[in-house]
Amino acid sequence: MQQRARQTDTPSTPPRPLGRDAVDVLGQIPLFAGLSRRHIGKIASCASTKRFASGAPLVRVGEPASVFYAIVDGEVRVEVPGRPVTLSTGDFFGEMALIDGEPRSATVVAVGEVQVLMLPRAKFLKALEAEPKIALAIMATMTGRLRALQAAPA
Repeated sequence: MQQRARQTDTPSTPPRPLGRDAVDVLGQIPLFAGLSRRHIGKIASCASTKRFASGAPLVRVGEPASVFYAIVDGEVRVEVPGRPVTLSTGDFFGEMALIDGEPRSATVVAVGEVQVLMLPRAKFLKALEAEPKIALAIMATMTGRLRALQAAPA
């Protein structure tokens, strides 16, 4: 992917379209594993990319959840009480926001400069309405993952 000049004077840059790279990024996310490339392209057309400066919060606990994030470059720290987690390039968070829109359950902060792909819930839902097969494929992936969790030894 093309690198942009490092910006240190602002905590983040405005969102911008990612283009064809968005299809590749989304295609690697397990949530979208059952989708055709065409359907991933429909979802990717709803996404944009944004760069955050080191220390900048991407989301805060309790805020409305309206965006899914995939990390294109860099790392973030997910501040979950008692068990902070570091996510890096290729990881994602906010997938439940796409479905239920409930408030954020954690604060996520940039560790160094980070670039993310952002998929807004409202645009995602419109894509689902236009292409119901996307919803069916995602539901199949989610139920498969849930069954795997239930079958795993305790």
